[in-house]
Amino acid sequence: MTITQGYDLLTNTLQQRRQKLASLINFPVILWSGRSIPRNYPALTYPFRASSHFLYFAGLPLENAAIRLESGKLELFLDDAPASSTLWHGEMPKRAEIAELIGADAAFPMAELKARSTNAATIAVQDSWTQLQQSQILGRPLVPPNSPTGIDLELTQAIVSLRLSHDAGSLAELRQAAAVTVEAHKAGMAATRNAQIEAGVRAAMESVIISKNMTYAYPSIVTVHGEVLHSEHYHNPLQTGDLLLADVGAETSTGWAADVTRTWPVSGKFSPTQRAIYDVVLAAHDACIDKVSPGVEYQDIHLLAARIMAEGLVDLGILRGNVEDLVEMDAHALFFVHGIGHLIGLDVHDMEDLGDLAGYEEGRTRSSRFGLGFLRLNRVLRPGMLVSIEPGFYQVPAILNNPENLAKYEDCVKWEELEKFADVRGIRIEDDILVTEKGREVLTGKLPTKAPEIEELVAVNT
Repeated sequence: MTITQGYDLLTNTLQQRRQKLASLINFPVILWSGRSIPRNYPALTYPFRASSHFLYFAGLPLENAAIRLESGKLELFLDDAPASSTLWHGEMPKRAEIAELIGADAAFPMAELKARSTNAATIAVQDSWTQLQQSQILGRPLVPPNSPTGIDLELTQAIVSLRLSHDAGSLAELRQAAAVTVEAHKAGMAATRNAQIEAGVRAAMESVIISKNMTYAYPSIVTVHGEVLHSEHYHNPLQTGDLLLADVGAETSTGWAADVTRTWPVSGKFSPTQRAIYDVVLAAHDACIDKVSPGVEYQDIHLLAARIMAEGLVDLGILRGNVEDLVEMDAHALFFVHGIGHLIGLDVHDMEDLGDLAGYEEGRTRSSRFGLGFLRLNRVLRPGMLVSIEPGFYQVPAILNNPENLAKYEDCVKWEELEKFADVRGIRIEDDILVTEKGREVLTGKLPTKAPEIEELVAVNT
C-alpha cells in the first residue's frame, strides 16, 4: 500500500465514522485532543497521547487541537506551529495539509473555536489545562467523563455504541499491534536466560515495540512477583525457580492497543507445582476463549473461568467442597480476584475513562460480591468487539492473610496443601479475542500458551 492509499483509507474511515455519529445525534460536538504535560520544567514534557475520543474521529495524534462535528461534517481547529519552533522541531505540516489528510470539511485557527461552540456537546479530557479550556470555550462547567449529563451523556452513549464494535480501519491497526506484541513476547522469553534482572527482559520486549515505531500501550509489567497485579518495578533478580509474568502490549502510532500476558519459568522448566497451577489457568483460558461468540454474556464467561479455576484447585487439594458452592461464596476469588478481561481498542482498557458507561449494559451496575466486583465488562458480546481473556492465579498476602477471609473460608481452603505451592506467586495467561459474526478470532493466537511450547521458547538461548 502506498502512502497516498493509506491516507485515502484513513480519510474514508473517518468520514464513515462521523456519518454514523450524525445518524445517532442531532447537535454539534467538539472534541479536544489535549496537550503535553510538563515534567520538572515546561520544555521537558511527558510523551503526548491524544484523547482517544478525538483520535477516533480525527485519526492523527494532533496536539492542542479540536474538531467540531455536525451533520457528518468535520471542522479542524489547530494553530500552525510558530516559525521559531522550526529550530527545535523541524518543519511541521500546516493546518491545511493536515485538514486534507483527515478529510476535514474546513480548518481554522483555535481562536475561532469559541464562535463555533454554541450548544455543543463534549467529553472532558484527562489533563486539567485542556479541561479548563473546554469549560471556558463552551461557557459551562464540565463534569467528569464517567458522569456526564444532558447532551454530553447523549454524545457519550453514541460514541460508546460506535466504538464497541470495530470497523475495518480500526481492525487493521489492532492486528498490527497484536502482531508486534506477539513478537515482543517471544523476544522476552528468548532474552530471559541471559538477563540478570527483570529490566533486561523488559528491555528486550520494549525494543521490539519501539523498533516498529510503536510505543507500549501501558506501563509494562515484567515481574517475578506475579501476585502484584500492576507491578511497575523491574529491579528484582531473575533466579532459578522463579516464574516471570510479563504483561506487555504494543500501541500503534495512532493509538490502537494490544494486551497480552504470558508467564514462564526463568530456568526454562516449570516445577511440578508450577506446571499444575499453570495448566489449571490454561484450562480456564482455553474454555473461556471457546465460549466467546455473539450473543454470549461476558459475565457468563467470567463465571465459567471461576468454575474451572475452583474445580482445578479442588483437584489439586487446595480448595475443598462443591465447585458451584465454592464459586457462589467466592472462594475462588481468594486466588482469582479480578475479572476475566475487558474491552480493547484505542485504549488498552477501552473507554474506561467513561467509567462503567462503556463496560456495562445500560441498567447494570457493579456487583458487591468479592468475586464479581472487579469485572470490567458486563455486556452481551456482539460482532466487532475486541475483548481480553485473562484468567489468573495469585497468592496475594493481603488477601490470604486477611482475618475476615481466614474466618469466612476456613473450611474451604486446605492451607497445609497450599503451602506446597509456595513457588507459584502469580500466573496469568491473556489473549486478545475478536468477536466475529459466527464465533471468534484470537488476534494474538500466534503466541503459544501450552507449557511445553513456552518452555521451548524460553530455552532458545540456553
